[in-house]
Amino acid sequence: MRLAVVGSGWAGLAAAVRAVEAGHALTLFEMAAQPGGRARGVEVDGLALDNGQHILIGAYRQTLALMRTVGADADALLFRRPLELRYPDGRGLQMPPGPPWLGFVRAVAGCRGWSANDRLALVATALRWALAGFRCRGDRTVEQLCRGLPPAVRELLIDPLCVAALNTPARDASAAVFLRVLRDALFSGRGSADLLLPRQSLSALLPRPAERWLRAAGAELRLGSRVQGLEPSAGGWQLDGEAFDAVVLACSAAEASRLTAQVAPAWAQQAGALRYEPIVTVYLRCPGASLPAPMTALVETAAAPAQFAFDHGALGATPGIFAFVISGARRWVDAGLDATGAAVLRQAHSAFGPSTRPSQPMLLRVLAEKRATFRCTPGLVRPLAGIAPRLVAAGDYVDGPYPATLEGAVRSGEAAAALLRV
Repeated sequence: MRLAVVGSGWAGLAAAVRAVEAGHALTLFEMAAQPGGRARGVEVDGLALDNGQHILIGAYRQTLALMRTVGADADALLFRRPLELRYPDGRGLQMPPGPPWLGFVRAVAGCRGWSANDRLALVATALRWALAGFRCRGDRTVEQLCRGLPPAVRELLIDPLCVAALNTPARDASAAVFLRVLRDALFSGRGSADLLLPRQSLSALLPRPAERWLRAAGAELRLGSRVQGLEPSAGGWQLDGEAFDAVVLACSAAEASRLTAQVAPAWAQQAGALRYEPIVTVYLRCPGASLPAPMTALVETAAAPAQFAFDHGALGATPGIFAFVISGARRWVDAGLDATGAAVLRQAHSAFGPSTRPSQPMLLRVLAEKRATFRCTPGLVRPLAGIAPRLVAAGDYVDGPYPATLEGAVRSGEAAAALLRV
């Protein structure tokens, strides 16, 4: 078929690569000047950074496979280490290598900052979740699911994992989706919970290698080209008057809603009704400083917004550059980026500690992705991939088992390409 993919985020790139492998003649449209969508590289003061700090985990098998397909060396590009939630004051836990359940129990047993009762409560609760197949009622929040857990467990483990995975605070987040993430990340096999932290900008992980691979395979890439209209035609679709046998809408939900408003109004309304949570990434420069771990967990408070901080020097990138990440950042976006940057600067003093901060942290840039992910709330009904014959959607917002993650986007794009083979 002559196939069009609209959007070159990670879902669009996944759809494009798998479609070319299936033998389709591909045209890829992208309104921005570069591929990558919400997970792409940006230049900040001459440094190759990202529009937002992202991580992968060992359970992202389809993302890693796609990287290999387009020639990206995951071992060189990603810093791999067992899951660790280490706080600046020494509290936290680390998953040792080995069978998942054994590793989990050992991590909980060795967690600093928890009492024996805290540890027993978490293991007993995790066993109950496992016996229930990591399933629960669809109307429950993570806060309701974990109400019986001790406060220290919720503060040091549940809350940071929930906001990192679902970008939705535990009080509002879907317990059903959270349990699915826990199952696949912590208990689906050796290495599934490993942290895979980018050593280079996100563009080097997939967007640039996929762009090169697609061009070499004969695909046509139209960067800086926004599709204005979508209309049905005999046996296919027209994009701005140009005929295609099939179309994958891998753009944002809002853009897909705009394009389908006339041809599939019910689908368009559902896609357009999604609500979003922002993510703010604050880049700091502090020469000579270091964090306790390449990815350090932070306790969020009313005055300390970031939940995680990343030490780029420890990852093999630029020493003295740090990324502080605020997920579920609606309150801080409303407060303004200047206020957010100032709050993170204050928070950084305690994160570094006096012995590891020979100089004063300086603010480099505050980057806000206001529509970073959809709000992953209980009972949320997401749009289906199938819109109309030979018209499918791809994106981390499309109906599926995962929240808005890189793996969810890749899986959705590959599923969209597979739908067109039927």
